[in-house]
Amino acid sequence: QVELVESGGGSVQPGGSLRLSCAASEYANNIHCMAWFRQPPGKDREGVAAISLAGGATHYDDSVKGRFTISQLSGKNTVSLQMNNLKPEDTAVYYCVAGPHSACLLSVGGSWYPRRFNYWGQGTQVTVSS
Repeated sequence: QVELVESGGGSVQPGGSLRLSCAASEYANNIHCMAWFRQPPGKDREGVAAISLAGGATHYDDSVKGRFTISQLSGKNTVSLQMNNLKPEDTAVYYCVAGPHSACLLSVGGSWYPRRFNYWGQGTQVTVSS
């Protein structure tokens, strides 16, 4: 059973930066898309960023464009999420997720379908507060 292991969460002041990392415990040939979701306190989970492992194409939610960068570590099922200029509204539990190619496809509304992702990490807390 593939596990996704996240690291890098923590607390930071507004305007600060954090880098999250996620690695699959073993190689899985059904992982072609990796992404990050988050769940703010009292709110539904939402997709933040995704990357296609085949071609490296990325996509971001409008709320993080220009501030967050998702990257793949070459040759491995490992991704990172560099988060700059963090805001209090970025406070959430962040989840690394992975799935087939179809998981990277956006809905008409411009978001991802959580159910398309087969694997979910345990989550890591990110808190942005002064």
